[in-house]
Amino acid sequence: MTPSALPDTLHGWLAHIERVHPQSIAMGLDRVRAVGDAMQLAPACPVIMVGGTNGKGSACMMLEAILHHAGYKVGCYTSPHLLRYNERVRIARAEADDAALARAFAVVEAARARVDVPLTYFEFGTLAAMALFLEAKLDVVILEVGLGGRLDAVNVFEPDCAMVMSVALDHMDYLGDTREKIGFEKAGIFRAGKPAIYAEAEPPQTLLDHAAKIGARLLLRGRDFDVKPAANHWGYQGPGGARHALPWPALRGAYQLGNAAACIAALDTLRDRLPVTMNDIRSGLLTVENPGRFQVLPGQPTIILDVAHNPHAAQALAGSLKSLPRGGRTLAVFAMLGDKDATSVIAMLKPLVTQWFAAGIDGPRGATAESMAQKLAAAGITAVTAFEHVESALKAARETASVDDKIVVFGSFHTVSEAMQAMKPNQINPAP
Repeated sequence: MTPSALPDTLHGWLAHIERVHPQSIAMGLDRVRAVGDAMQLAPACPVIMVGGTNGKGSACMMLEAILHHAGYKVGCYTSPHLLRYNERVRIARAEADDAALARAFAVVEAARARVDVPLTYFEFGTLAAMALFLEAKLDVVILEVGLGGRLDAVNVFEPDCAMVMSVALDHMDYLGDTREKIGFEKAGIFRAGKPAIYAEAEPPQTLLDHAAKIGARLLLRGRDFDVKPAANHWGYQGPGGARHALPWPALRGAYQLGNAAACIAALDTLRDRLPVTMNDIRSGLLTVENPGRFQVLPGQPTIILDVAHNPHAAQALAGSLKSLPRGGRTLAVFAMLGDKDATSVIAMLKPLVTQWFAAGIDGPRGATAESMAQKLAAAGITAVTAFEHVESALKAARETASVDDKIVVFGSFHTVSEAMQAMKPNQINPAP
C-alpha cells in the first residue's frame, strides 16, 4: 500500500491492520521485535508486566489507580476492549483519542514497511501503545499480556517487575493442555534478577523451576506476601511490611483481595523508584474500575456483567454470585466462543441459574445459540431458550425477570460488549 493510500482515521487503521497478517494470532517475538527495534522503542521509566489466565486486567486497573493517586503519570495497556479500541491505551487514566492512535499506527506501519514483515492486530496495537507512551514521557508503564507470556508481543519489552496472577486451563491450542505447560508459558515474562510475583497459593512447578533457573526474584503468596481478611477491611503483609485496615477494593469478588495483595507486593519491590503511601493505596483501591468484571448495574432487576470465559473465571463468578443477598431467581444470558470449554463453565454455574437464555456470537470463533443450547441440554438443563444474538437474549431475560431477580450476562468479552451496546449508556455508567 502506498503512503497516499494509507488510512487517516482510527476506524480505517483498525480495518487495515486486520488485513496485514493472515492470522489473528501468530505466536513469536521475531516480527514484533524487528519492528520495535526499527522504531527504537525502549522505555526509560519502570515497566510492570502483568500476565495470567485470569485477574490480569483487574491487577492492571488497581496498579494504575494506586500509582495515579500517588501522583505518577501512568501509561496502561490492556486488552481486549469492550466498546472502543481506545480503552486499550490509557495515559494518566484517560483513553488515547482517535487522532493519537491513528498517528501511532502510521508510525508502526512505516517501520513495518521498512523491515518488510507482517504484524498481527495485537502486535500492531502493542507497538502503537508503546509509541504513545514514549511520546507522553511517563513515570511508569503497565503492560497486560495478551496471550500466554513467553511469546506474547508485550514480552519484547523489559519489565522491572513481572506479575502472573493465575494459571488455569485456557487457550490450550496455543499454550498447552496442562496447567504445568501453561505455567511455563506464563513464567516467560520473568526476568533474571528482577521481581516476579505469583498471586495464587499453588504455583505450577514449571513456573517455580523457570524462575529459579533464570534467577528471578520470585515472591509467592502465602510465603512472601499474604492477605488477612476482616469483616469490613483487610490487612496485608509483604516485603514492605504490614499494612492494616485497608478498604475492600471497589471491584467486587472476594478473590480481588488476592489480586490487590499481589499489586501491593509488586509496588513494594519498586518502592525505591515508585514510592506510594498508605493513602495512595487506599484511594486507588476505593476508586478502581474495571468494567465487565462482576459489574453490578444499578436498578431492578439487578443485571450483572462478567466476561468469565473459562472454568477458572466461571468458578470465581459462581463464588461472587453466592455472596449476593439471597432471594429471587438468577437468569443467565450466556454466549461463548466456540473454542472455549463451555461444558466446564456450565457445570460451575448450573447450581445457581434458574433459567438460561443462550445466544450466538457472530464471527469465525463464535459459537451459535443452537450449539450453546445443545451443551446446556447435555448438562441436563431444560430451562433453556435460544436466541440468535445477545441483544435479543437480554431483552427476553429482562422481560421475564421480576424486580427481585438477577440477570447475569457472561461467557465472553463479546457477550458483555454486545449487552453493553444494547443498553442505554446511563444504565451502565449512571450519573454520579
